[in-house]
Amino acid sequence: MRTTDRILELDCSQTTMTFSRRLANGIATLASVLRVFRNRMEINRLHELDDNQLKDIGLSRADLTSAFLASTFFEDPSDHLTRTVGNRGRNSNSRSHQE
Repeated sequence: MRTTDRILELDCSQTTMTFSRRLANGIATLASVLRVFRNRMEINRLHELDDNQLKDIGLSRADLTSAFLASTFFEDPSDHLTRTVGNRGRNSNSRSHQE
């Protein structure tokens, strides 16, 4: 019976990022931060709507407040609102199927 030794050479040296990769990462980060701030401004504009208008889109004033309180400064509060409306929609669908 023969055994064969296999050697696996790993290149563990630190690879440096190219300028274009660094630039792409910087632009992606900047775009993400700008998107969060834009969404925050849009949610602030939702406060101008009356309660009936908010109800039409499936939100309440408490939802808007909890979205801001649940998210940190750099987190997107619109994610929280999307989950809230989605959960509310699933709950209403399950209630309508039970009836």
